[in-house]
Amino acid sequence: MKVSDAVASRFSARAFLDKPVDGQMVRQILEAARRAPSGGNLQPWHVWVLAGDEMARFRALIQERQQVTPMGEGTEYQIYPPTLKDPYRSRRFKCGEDLYATLGIGREDKRGRLTQLAKNYDFFGAPVGLFFAIDRDMQGGQWSDLGMYMQTIMLLAREHGLHSCAQEAWAMWHKTVAEFFAMPPELMLFAGMALGHADMAHPINTLRTDRAELGDTVSFHGL
Repeated sequence: MKVSDAVASRFSARAFLDKPVDGQMVRQILEAARRAPSGGNLQPWHVWVLAGDEMARFRALIQERQQVTPMGEGTEYQIYPPTLKDPYRSRRFKCGEDLYATLGIGREDKRGRLTQLAKNYDFFGAPVGLFFAIDRDMQGGQWSDLGMYMQTIMLLAREHGLHSCAQEAWAMWHKTVAEFFAMPPELMLFAGMALGHADMAHPINTLRTDRAELGDTVSFHGL
């Protein structure tokens, strides 16, 4: 698969088939992703991979704790700015509306929206989950490196016929994730990622978010 095809076919899959993913394939993806760009070659990413019996044990723990704190534990960082301005606010709003529209969930259906949100914490049924953390001493540049590393994994997943979904929603359960994996306290959980075979028959996987026109975000000088 060409890189351009991987970019074009990648989307945030939110429904996965109950189909296992070969562990060696996951290792190959992560082995290749080590070449992701990193300022100063810091390689600031820390990754935990979850599957099989350990995935079942983790899911059971999350389900148990959701009974007590259904909205999670709160995040250690602001996923979005507290006062998100346009055009970013409008883009985020439309993304949410378009997503719920694929499921026929109206704006007034709070229960339906919360039920869908909670599917994040089952990795949308994916057989493999990944968690990404970064040292608390790192700065914005290193957070950017972590994002590029995750994108590299997602594109390599497409090369192997898999789909993925990056999930900042897991930051809401940072205490439980850190406890489960015995993460060192100097690390901060950034996000999770669902990985597997997308259920292409599921309506939610028909969503393709809009992108701004090139001229809205890019200025050319001398080209």
